[in-house]
Amino acid sequence: MSPRKSTASSGKSLVVVESPSKAKTIKKYLGAAFDVKASVGHVKDLPKNKMGIDLDSGDFDPLYETIRGKGKVLQDIRKAAKNAEMVYLAPDPDREGEAIAWHIASELKIPPDRVKRVLFNEITKNAIKAALKNPLELNEPRYNSQQARRILDRLVGYQISPLLWDKVRRGLSAGRVQSVAVRIVVEREREIDAFNPEEYWNVDAMFEGATPPKFKARLAKIGKKKAALKNGDDAKKVVDTIKNGPFTVAEVKTSDRKTNPPAPFTTSRLQQDAARAFRFTAKRTMRVAQSLYEGIDLGADGAVGLITYMRTDSTRISDEALNNVRAFIGEVYGQPYLPAKPNVYKTKGRAQDAHEAIRPTDMANTPEKVKAFLTPEQLKLYTLIWNRFVGCQMMPAIHAHTGIDIAAPGDHIFRATGKVLKFDGFTVVYQKSKDVDDEAESASTLPLVTKGETLKLDKLDPKQHFTQPPPRFTEASLIRELEQKGIGRPSTYASIISTIQSKSYVDKKEQRFHPTELGVIVTELLVESFPQLFDVNFTARMENELDDVEAGKMDWKDLLGRFWGGFSQTLETAKTEMRNIKRTETPTDLKCPQCDSALIIKFGKNGSFLACSSYKESKCRFTGEFTKQPDGTIKMVEEEKLGETCPECKEGDLLYKRGKYGRFIGCTNYPDCRYTRPISTGVDCPRCKKGYLTEKKSRRGKVFYSCSTYPTCDYAQWDRPIPEKCPTCGHDHINEKSTRRGKGPITCPNCGWEKPSAA
Repeated sequence: MSPRKSTASSGKSLVVVESPSKAKTIKKYLGAAFDVKASVGHVKDLPKNKMGIDLDSGDFDPLYETIRGKGKVLQDIRKAAKNAEMVYLAPDPDREGEAIAWHIASELKIPPDRVKRVLFNEITKNAIKAALKNPLELNEPRYNSQQARRILDRLVGYQISPLLWDKVRRGLSAGRVQSVAVRIVVEREREIDAFNPEEYWNVDAMFEGATPPKFKARLAKIGKKKAALKNGDDAKKVVDTIKNGPFTVAEVKTSDRKTNPPAPFTTSRLQQDAARAFRFTAKRTMRVAQSLYEGIDLGADGAVGLITYMRTDSTRISDEALNNVRAFIGEVYGQPYLPAKPNVYKTKGRAQDAHEAIRPTDMANTPEKVKAFLTPEQLKLYTLIWNRFVGCQMMPAIHAHTGIDIAAPGDHIFRATGKVLKFDGFTVVYQKSKDVDDEAESASTLPLVTKGETLKLDKLDPKQHFTQPPPRFTEASLIRELEQKGIGRPSTYASIISTIQSKSYVDKKEQRFHPTELGVIVTELLVESFPQLFDVNFTARMENELDDVEAGKMDWKDLLGRFWGGFSQTLETAKTEMRNIKRTETPTDLKCPQCDSALIIKFGKNGSFLACSSYKESKCRFTGEFTKQPDGTIKMVEEEKLGETCPECKEGDLLYKRGKYGRFIGCTNYPDCRYTRPISTGVDCPRCKKGYLTEKKSRRGKVFYSCSTYPTCDYAQWDRPIPEKCPTCGHDHINEKSTRRGKGPITCPNCGWEKPSAA
């Protein structure tokens, strides 16, 4: 941006933002004195098909190119900037936004003193005008932090991915952060596999006092030690000792306990809560939040940004927002719900405090007021953000906790606990959604008993239990794990989780992440060859150093130089020493059913499979599926034949096979005969009436049903079709609904008749 003579000004100023919807909202507030343009995301990036980084000189200078399709966008911005009085670059207020601002500035060809940076933490009239009154200079350290991250990711991805293509299969990718996320999922699976459950027993008792109701207590202590019953004999011994009583109330403790409201939302907390409450993916949460931030058309009020910037790890709230929410609480809920002073929440040490927490921009826009203008998913997320923000500035909830200790023969102590809500406090507006792994709270109601009172035993119930392995990660718990370990940043969690699924490194089954065989193999190879690079602590340390670059405490090229020095040496070693999975053949004790040669395990595009060891010498093409038994032995999956001859080659038998997208019918003479057809559900396609519905699997592994004539007919449905007539209207088939918890009710797609699932 070399200085040059200013051209004649049009009197207007130019504001450049990222998205067209944000541009529309801002234009409404600024009027005719401003022109507002959208860059539609990044305009320049590293080249797609080559490294684009100068590694020879050691300067790591990036070669940026205009992104395909963005030439016209840049031309329009340049044209508007040429005659503008001032150009305000206003992409999102984060590292990526700073990079967009710098790349646009480098293309404007106008004097630098006519270019300013503005940050919009919220898209409201006051916030926008205040930002324009106090413009900033472009933030070079923040831009360099983004450059360093982008170059680090390019160095890792462009150097290691070809290795995986060579050693495993084409199309795979490695990522500095994504591969560590996969490693976390893989290592959790290993913990589960290695877990040895231990038996233990609980003894519960149902007691009856002088006043109702009956209540349950659990054996808590034997003597002065915590009760620990390891087997049925221990439990029987306890039951025999105490069954005849007496049972006496030894102690009654009552105390009030406060539950403080949670902090306002950060990005990761919003993603976790939305996953628990609505089963939203992190990607979906961020998409919906982006729309709420950029502006919603509220009818007569026009487009309004409803929430503050949604990529933040700060819990800070502005003084104005605090005053507004406290006034709202006092007016709507009354003084008992309003603390004497605002609640202040501590932001984590590594958090960037440039932005506020995620909150509503205007307390006048209640969820009820804006409901008519929002989609269902927008309303859900906005209500969640609204309730959490209001709740964070309310009084704690107070519960009266009661504990009853009951003395039994042999110095055994049973304990019953219960709680009663005395003051709802913040829970009147916000209650945290529970994750599937959260322990259920007991809400038992206890009767009024007195110390020394004798209780009647109604029932003794000894039960066997086993310790449980650590649970597989849900979307919420994986985000929490990434955050706690310092892997990635708020803006990256959604893309990390989306990428590891799209690359087939993990599968999501019943809301939990399972590593695929491919994910396990790639993780093993990367950890063997690059032990430091894909170490959780090393990755977290790199994130901290990128933060130091943004804070101006570290030079970005020094960071890259130190990284490249160690990485380049390890890379050269890996090129020769990394295991070649393509050529790995694991012997088995099984014999080929076609030629009696030994079978081996090979790895292909759909995972591991059995193959004949003489495929080179005798060209035996036999392949088959297998399962691994608990003792480690390999068992061949028996082929399920249809009892039909192949209509194409007239020689082979037709059998059921399994491929990448589910089961299908194929010929035993494959690969010489490539005849295949889908498996029919017995239900004709409701749309074209020519094909039939067949079971398939999506890329994410979810089962659906589509027309056998695809792509001629693209009809598809999630519900399982059943070839039975509706008992009410006689429709030719009924459907079994698919729900998050498995099988749902059976319904008629024609008349709505319904009955519970048979399962």
